[in-house]
Amino acid sequence: MSENGTVENSFWQFKGNVDYVDKWFLMSTPMPIVTIWITYLAFVLKIGPALMRKRAPFNLNNVLLLYNTIQVLISCFVFCIGFKLLLQNGLILQRRCISDSDDLKKKITVGTYYYLFAKITELLDTVFFVLRKNYRQVTFLHVYHHSITMLASWCALKYEPSYSTVFLGTVNSFVHIVMYAYYGLSTFPDLTKYLWWKKYITTMQLVQFLLIVLQVTINHKVSSCPTSHGLIGVIIFNILFFMYLFSDFYIKSYIKNNHEQKVKEKPYSKNLNAVAHEKKEVCQLTEAYYN
Repeated sequence: MSENGTVENSFWQFKGNVDYVDKWFLMSTPMPIVTIWITYLAFVLKIGPALMRKRAPFNLNNVLLLYNTIQVLISCFVFCIGFKLLLQNGLILQRRCISDSDDLKKKITVGTYYYLFAKITELLDTVFFVLRKNYRQVTFLHVYHHSITMLASWCALKYEPSYSTVFLGTVNSFVHIVMYAYYGLSTFPDLTKYLWWKKYITTMQLVQFLLIVLQVTINHKVSSCPTSHGLIGVIIFNILFFMYLFSDFYIKSYIKNNHEQKVKEKPYSKNLNAVAHEKKEVCQLTEAYYN
């Protein structure tokens, strides 16, 4: 009875896995992070579009250049922390359990905390879409991806900081270095013709999802300190869901669009050939007439 009571009290007091993490900013209870999330949803789905209805889109090129530069630096910082941890403790399989070393536990929790703050700042992606009235980019995929990565990062840090979350965050940060570099360069109109590699960012995202599923699964089966069934279930469910959503986006944005573009160009090519043939016949008739 007392044990159940302790567990119940711990749950309702939002007692985390690591004592000192509970004392960090935004980590004592889920209320602050949930408030940020609800505010985000309210603005990008309702308040923002309503405020912009009778306004012209904001020209945010300079702001976006600065924002994307900062995001590249943040992603580089988080990637370096994570990659160093992976090199020291195993790229796929961890050599030491978190519980075996207070130093390793501190490094992983601090790295995950930085990753969480990166995910919070990335909510501004959607805010800028709204302020520029690029509503077609405020898709379910975009909003869900930003929401779940932030909330899941908070939960993982609070209740189960693990080696799999380090691998996930490191790979994801590398992809974001490339992604935000692309967005930063796209603010320069003269560079648009050189940014032909946009679709490969989506390919990188799909590859990252595959790598994360493989790492989590292998680590869970082979490691001496596997991830809990709850965390691995959440990770794999969301990764597979992301793979479906991103694959659907890739097919619609690049494969179908390219096919439709070719279909549109074919009649035009045929018309040009017909016009050229008619011109040739006219020239032949004219030449025959004058001869």
